[in-house]
Amino acid sequence: MTVFDIEIDALSGGPADLARHRGRALLVVNVASRCGLTPQYAGLQALSDTYADRGLVVLGVPCNQFAGQEPGTADEIGEFCRANYGVTFPLTEKVDVNGPARHPLYAALVSTADAEGHTGDVRWNFEKFLVAPDGTVAGRFAPTVAPDSPELRTAIEKVLPA
Repeated sequence: MTVFDIEIDALSGGPADLARHRGRALLVVNVASRCGLTPQYAGLQALSDTYADRGLVVLGVPCNQFAGQEPGTADEIGEFCRANYGVTFPLTEKVDVNGPARHPLYAALVSTADAEGHTGDVRWNFEKFLVAPDGTVAGRFAPTVAPDSPELRTAIEKVLPA
């Protein structure tokens, strides 16, 4: 079983169907609309625009566990992302990324270490996990690592299928 086999719903309802992304690289990011890092949405959209044709899917996963910074409904979250950042990449349902109700997607991701060796709980909004086309977790990046950072772009380019 890989990340692509995990069930999670889309923000708009119904299954997000991660299996359809099998064979592509996946950048999973827990997102929030009222965070100091929220402007990263623009950079995530730029990554999606730049690398989609080469096999990258950016997947935003709303989470309200960090200082209540994603309190909106699914409709409010979707509208905020479209209106303020032109987001076209897929968004999932709002989930817990830590604690006893941690979504299985994050249970599969958090054992991966970032560059500083951190494993375990997600530390804040906009933590990034890079999944290779075969479903293995290829990297983890702290929330402060910007979408346009050389370290993230280099990691993405290493796992792109095309």
